Amino acid sequence: MSLELSQNQRIIVLAGNIGSGKTSLTQLLSLSFGWTPSYESVENNPYLADFYADMKTWAFHLQMYFLGNRANEIENLVKTGNSAIMDRSIYEDAHIFVRALHEMDNLSDRDYQAYFRLYDLVLKTLPKPTLLIRLVTPVETLIDRIKQRARSIEDTIDPDYLRLLDSYYHQWAQEYAESPVLTINSLRFDFVNNPAHFKEIVIGLEKCIQTQNDLALMEPGKFE
Repeated sequence: MSLELSQNQRIIVLAGNIGSGKTSLTQLLSLSFGWTPSYESVENNPYLADFYADMKTWAFHLQMYFLGNRANEIENLVKTGNSAIMDRSIYEDAHIFVRALHEMDNLSDRDYQAYFRLYDLVLKTLPKPTLLIRLVTPVETLIDRIKQRARSIEDTIDPDYLRLLDSYYHQWAQEYAESPVLTINSLRFDFVNNPAHFKEIVIGLEKCIQTQNDLALMEPGKFE
């Protein structure tokens, strides 16, 4: 039996590469709309340290943890009856990061197939989001932002890895059909420092929810 959103309840999810601004935008939108924010936590993850020490051994364990934790997070948010916004979608775990681990030979064919069998079953129990906000940012800008925020856990991120993820994000964008999508050029829209830019995003978001149509707040053809 699948969970359902209550009347007027909304679940908004963000999607975007590492350093694209998901957490910042989640915080701003949660304050603007009064939504419950939900942030991806790495502090209590029991597999993350092992994974970074030996990716091939721990990749499957880590992704199974993420899948269960993300599903539980969505379930708890839905049960509150309150609208919420999440800074990472369950879809990215599978179609971006698990796929990348498999491509990099850190996840075997057997584990890859086992993951997706469970992933497909889990999705059937969860409601689809009201809206997915997709942040698009050039890889070179992501690299600069990651250096500037200087998180120790991100010290070893290879620019080629970001490029691989970026290619998967573009492919996945063509396939995603679970909800309307608001696509934002996070280089062009400085929503953290420019209130006018943030206001444009709010207007676009409201329009998407009201009309149930996709909307792109970006220069046509710049990233697609």
